[in-house]
Amino acid sequence: MKKAKQIISVKGKQIELLNTVQSDYISLTDIARYKNPQEPKDIIKNWLRSKSTIEFLGIWK
Repeated sequence: MKKAKQIISVKGKQIELLNTVQSDYISLTDIARYKNPQEPKDIIKNWLRSKSTIEFLGIWK
């Protein structure tokens, strides 16, 4: 599987993208660092616990 990494700058922050043959991925950790540079994991944990995210994942599945 061929992978290509790319870095984009959004509002002065570096966000990593990973492009593969079938899919593209964006680093949620890099995005979360915008709000909380020391603990981006807390931003992601809170996002995953939100009602709208859980509903979205239920529909998406």
